[in-house]
Amino acid sequence: MVKAAVVMCLIMSTMVLVEKLFMGLVSLYAKVFHRRPERMYKCDPIARDEELVTLAYPMVLVQIPMYNEKEVYRLSIGAACNLIWPDDRIIVQVLDDSTDPVVKDLVKKECEKWFKKGKNITYETRDNRNGYKAGALKVGMKYSYVETCEYIAMFDADFQPSPDFLMRTVPFLVHNPDIALVQARWQFVNANECLMTRIQEMSMDYHFKVEQESGSSTCAFFGYNGTAGVWRIQAINDAGGWKDRTTVEDMDLAVRAGLGGWKFVYVGNVKVKSELPSTFKAYRYQQHRWACGPAVLVRKMFWDIVKAKKVSIWKKLHVIYNFFLARRIVSHIVTFLFYCVVIPLSAFFPEVEIPKWGVVYVPTTITLLNSVGTPSSFHLIIFWVLFENVMSLHRCKAVLIGLLEAGRANEWVVTEKLGDMLKTKPNISVTQKIRFKFWDRFHLLELGLAVFLMISACYDCIYRRDYYFIYIFPQSITFFIMGFGYVGTIIPS
Repeated sequence: MVKAAVVMCLIMSTMVLVEKLFMGLVSLYAKVFHRRPERMYKCDPIARDEELVTLAYPMVLVQIPMYNEKEVYRLSIGAACNLIWPDDRIIVQVLDDSTDPVVKDLVKKECEKWFKKGKNITYETRDNRNGYKAGALKVGMKYSYVETCEYIAMFDADFQPSPDFLMRTVPFLVHNPDIALVQARWQFVNANECLMTRIQEMSMDYHFKVEQESGSSTCAFFGYNGTAGVWRIQAINDAGGWKDRTTVEDMDLAVRAGLGGWKFVYVGNVKVKSELPSTFKAYRYQQHRWACGPAVLVRKMFWDIVKAKKVSIWKKLHVIYNFFLARRIVSHIVTFLFYCVVIPLSAFFPEVEIPKWGVVYVPTTITLLNSVGTPSSFHLIIFWVLFENVMSLHRCKAVLIGLLEAGRANEWVVTEKLGDMLKTKPNISVTQKIRFKFWDRFHLLELGLAVFLMISACYDCIYRRDYYFIYIFPQSITFFIMGFGYVGTIIPS
């Protein structure tokens, strides 16, 4: 059984390596030969017409869905209202699903403040949270004033677009009628808050600089990130609108629109400020949603992808194999199964030999490829590997839950944002804001794996000569650290 697991893991590792190499080569090609969106698509600035005046600009709806976002609502609403665009050609729509009456009142007053300043802003609520974010966006599309709009710019509550965001993205949609989505890059305002956020920045930068870049360059398709993007409303309607059947409603819409023949463009030089989850609890919930949602989606859409008539076989293969299988299912499973279970377990079986290329060369190459997104953090690459291996436990579990549609498959927990809370408020109020029980900091799954890895490392060090313990000991310590909750921003108590 262990030998069979080794073979399976080596095959999956090779799949992940080939996918990483492919995306890296595409991104390198795009950079070397200047295959940038500005050169591939027409995106001339929208010029004012003396006769039409502001009517030369299309109507744009800016949507901000939020839920009890007490710490960041001012930032997002203020940034949206400061976007450079004719005042009579833009509508800011705040979709507030907050259940806290105090927060709802604060958000409403903030909207009223900007309305008095002459901004065309609307405050919309509903009496339930059916469908969560997807449900809110779906309801937001039904208001009569939305019928006058051609495009929708979407921002989560912690996102702060620069004033020229619309000026730099909307022209792609105006001049290219086959483009459905223009996706901008995320820039993280709290990346240096702690080691956990630095490591997240490395992973997210790779996602944008390599994954999104390669998808945009090869077949004009990639997963919508759910925020910091501008959609053509016609494309949303053609794809069937928002659906709440998974926790990744953004990816769901993107896949349906892509299969409908629409093109996507990733514009990496347009950056939107956002916040990374800085507490371990918030990050775990986010990663569960991001790993489980795609697994549920591919289960629901597999045959729709196979039967799609408006796209080529190449694009179907890209969506099934590259986009879903290798990147969002196999990579999570092999990271946990191979590096946290099979390799440590093989220390107890002298008959099991893992080839050096599978233990050393392949993971080293994958790690180096992942580091290209944030060269300034290269010195943290060892910490990144250890941290990602621990998180692979939760991602692998989430993928299996999604594929089986069991338990927490459709669980939606909003990622908690701290904003400037730790900097601007005294410790007492912070403690009252986020209160947890002492034992909530202990994570039994991580601690159980830590004990297993420690035993494996000791056994390997004493009885074997393959030197796996050099890797297993640090990995065990990392599981202990995260199992005891000493990771991320620690809320004062």
